[in-house]
Amino acid sequence: MILGFSITLGAILVLLLASAFFSASETALTAVSRPRIHALEQDGDTRAALVARLTQTRERLIGAILLGNNLANIAGSALATSLFIGLFGETGVVYATIVMTALVLIFAEVLPKTLAFTNPERFALTFSPAVNVFVVLFAPVTAAMQVLVRAVLRLFGTSIGADEDVLSAHEEIRGAIELHHKEGGVVKLDRDMLGGVLDLRDLSVEDVMVHRTNMDTIDADLPTDQIVDAALRSPHTRIPLWRDKPEEIIGILHAKTLLRALREADGDSSRIDVVALANPVWFVPDSTSLKDQLNAFLKRKAHFAVVVDEYGEVMGLVTLEDIIEEIVGDITDETDLASTAARPQADGSVIVEGSVPIRDVNRLMEWDIPDEEATTIAGVVIHEAQTIPNAGQAFTFHGYRFEVLRRQRNRLTLLKVIPLPDPDADEQKNGATG
Repeated sequence: MILGFSITLGAILVLLLASAFFSASETALTAVSRPRIHALEQDGDTRAALVARLTQTRERLIGAILLGNNLANIAGSALATSLFIGLFGETGVVYATIVMTALVLIFAEVLPKTLAFTNPERFALTFSPAVNVFVVLFAPVTAAMQVLVRAVLRLFGTSIGADEDVLSAHEEIRGAIELHHKEGGVVKLDRDMLGGVLDLRDLSVEDVMVHRTNMDTIDADLPTDQIVDAALRSPHTRIPLWRDKPEEIIGILHAKTLLRALREADGDSSRIDVVALANPVWFVPDSTSLKDQLNAFLKRKAHFAVVVDEYGEVMGLVTLEDIIEEIVGDITDETDLASTAARPQADGSVIVEGSVPIRDVNRLMEWDIPDEEATTIAGVVIHEAQTIPNAGQAFTFHGYRFEVLRRQRNRLTLLKVIPLPDPDADEQKNGATG
């Protein structure tokens, strides 16, 4: 009798320890820093390599840990119930429930998880060999569980692919950057630059290009001396040449090449064939992502491309500088005028030119004006208003008030954007003071 009691009690304690092991392992392996583990793996740490391999198949890992944890808890509760019934009769079920709930909650859940959370890397590296054994041992069962879970989810209209990532690497990095910024570990400038790099794959050249209405171009049929004068007046070193109509770009004239030709001609512009000096035009589709375009610029060692739509019509131009500015912000050199395109006001609003991209305003003011349907501030107003407003009109949408300050023909050239108070925040504030 005493021997049986001791064996049962010992088995319960072992099962509680097993449950604590699984609980701590779950917390450690899900909270561990993957970049830190990757760095240790690169240094040759075999246990770090094992942790990395386990976390790559997270669904199988969690399935094995939960299976082991539940088996330990259920088996321990069954033995405790049998033990207490033998001691107290039918009321032993109540005692067993109370005692096991307290033991499992404190010593098999809260305590081990708290310890693992304080130092997840150490616990993950320590427990990974044992966890790997259970993952392999429970593999057939967890595989069947995954099939069953996916089948049940499909019944409710949710389909999860076998290799589908719940959170992409880009979104995980972005979330980490935002978290560190809120905690003060990353300043706003660094956050914007890091976010700009991540955004390159989500933006197209159409989002950052210079529109054809703002392009600085030269008519190739002008007299050579006028072309030279126009090139010297331009603040740009690369200037598109057109013939017949501005949209018919026939070449890209580089100011340095023109100056070299002038020197070789002893300053006699009549001896220069400007069209022959121009470089061939590189046309790129407007749907090209900024990431792909940046790679193309680097591969071709080029800085300048003309953007066309699906019909081959010229939409604008994009430069390497345009893409870099998406990462580091506006770049102003000695040929640029001081930017006054967006001027923050003391009341928290901003006076902005209509051609300014929404992304630039969001970055400057830390706002979240949607930019899915329009690229510029004027564009979002026209899209939402379904008309071209007149000066003096105002509209409210997306939590902001847009006032049209100036309109020239069919273009909104100057607007004032005012953020509206958050009604949820006001309600919370009123509730706290009431």
